[in-house]
Amino acid sequence: MARYVFITGGVVSSLGKGLASAALGALLQARGFSVRLRKLDPYLNVDPGTMSPFEHGEVFVTDDGAETDLDLGHYERFTGVSARKTDSVSSGRIYSTVLEKERRGDYLGKTIQVIPHVTNEIKDFLKIGEDEVDFMLCEIGGTVGDIEGLPFFEAIRQFAQERPRGQCIFMHLTLLPYLAASGELKTKPTQHSVKELRAIGIAPDVLVCRSEHPIPEREREKIGLFCNVRKEAVIAAYDLKSIYEAPLAYHREGLDQAVLDAFGIAPAPRPNLERWHDVMDRLTNAEGTVRVAIVGKYTQLEDAYKSIAEALTHGGMANRVRVKAEWIDAEIFDREDPAPHLEGFHAILVPGGFGERGTEGKIKAAEFARTRGIPYLGICLGMQMAVIEAARNVAGVARAGSEEFDHEAGAKRFEPVVYHLKEWVQGNHVVARKADDDKGGTMRLGAYSAALVPGSRVAGVYGATEIEERHRHRYEVDIAYRDRLEACGLRFSGMSPDGRLPEIVEWEGHPWFIGVQFHPELKSKPFAPHPLFADFVRAAVETSRLV
Repeated sequence: MARYVFITGGVVSSLGKGLASAALGALLQARGFSVRLRKLDPYLNVDPGTMSPFEHGEVFVTDDGAETDLDLGHYERFTGVSARKTDSVSSGRIYSTVLEKERRGDYLGKTIQVIPHVTNEIKDFLKIGEDEVDFMLCEIGGTVGDIEGLPFFEAIRQFAQERPRGQCIFMHLTLLPYLAASGELKTKPTQHSVKELRAIGIAPDVLVCRSEHPIPEREREKIGLFCNVRKEAVIAAYDLKSIYEAPLAYHREGLDQAVLDAFGIAPAPRPNLERWHDVMDRLTNAEGTVRVAIVGKYTQLEDAYKSIAEALTHGGMANRVRVKAEWIDAEIFDREDPAPHLEGFHAILVPGGFGERGTEGKIKAAEFARTRGIPYLGICLGMQMAVIEAARNVAGVARAGSEEFDHEAGAKRFEPVVYHLKEWVQGNHVVARKADDDKGGTMRLGAYSAALVPGSRVAGVYGATEIEERHRHRYEVDIAYRDRLEACGLRFSGMSPDGRLPEIVEWEGHPWFIGVQFHPELKSKPFAPHPLFADFVRAAVETSRLV
């Protein structure tokens, strides 16, 4: 049966609970333990699938089709353990399940209350798969004191109380602010945060303290004394140059040892950190720099493209170069020539997105890359925009566009070479969708297979003709235009196994121009860069030698 580590936060949000959880998972793996990480989010949305990236950052998609918090991306990138639907839950999902049970009569007429019905549902979620791993790391979103988070805090308190002693511990992440005027680190916010936590019945075993300045020994002792935590379990978390330094940095501070001590695991297995030393060597000893333009619509918030940014970094590691990703708002190209903005870049990436805003700019970016011979990677909508550009400017379909944009405008302005996906095969059954279906959870989600054309560029990149990648889309390139586009040189080099859905296109004769309907960035890791990103950056390196 798994041991549980519950990770909570206090003082302020965005301190890095997800990163700390992921780093701890990597360190426990380095000591030979198996781990699984989970995220419990207090918001009332059923999942982040219908939330704007400006609200919540990117939506991370699992193999089994769950739309989840971006922290699950951190979990996968640091541990290599593929997340599942059962690794993410929100208040909305919990309450929906409780209400569904009440409507069915499962509660036999009882009054439905937060305690015990909601908290029991949370505890049942925590138990899923507990016999599969040595450690279950469960991060609670938000900060202690948030009203919406109280059912989760109560549930983990009950859960720890019901388990044998020593099977659950609590790790609390706080902030130590620095007052420049007095030259002091202030421990009072941490003390109050722990006091708030203890008031609801939870006593932290490990304190992780974010700080921009070194924490003196005297301050650690003070924190330990007032928070009733051993001094050795007061762990400093300093700002890092790269998130991938976190496992090594936390190990130096003794986080993994403090957690094992809290469980009474002695002697602790020695860690093997070679993987992370190699990652940091590739990051810090880069042999050059390439510039990649990311032309998107959510450029004001980099977390909207978090996995893409990280996958580019991984591609740089594979080539021992530093990737300088620069964000360009696609709407600029609606009114300006893209050339002055894109000249000097070694590669162009157009990511996914929803809605018409900025799409004409993305089409111009694809045209610039095609005509200038610059490496181009189009992901999801980025592939669709490349196909529309080819249809308009090469195949002679002057009004080429997407049904998505006509659907928004309520008028038939375009000849749709991209259409609303009405049905597809998932496993052994056919999934059907209508344009006016609910938005949440109705896309083609999760891992699907694709067959690659032997001898194509992508088959060479993957070193295979059968692949599996994660999808998140509801519009698809119309196969009816395949012959017309291929006659112009745009090759459909990857298709769904039934041959009905285009998965990959590539321009023949271009140095490197690939569009994919799926999201390869979701499967990239620092110690296992995705082959598409590794080869995309390789092509950018070649371009950098020519400009």
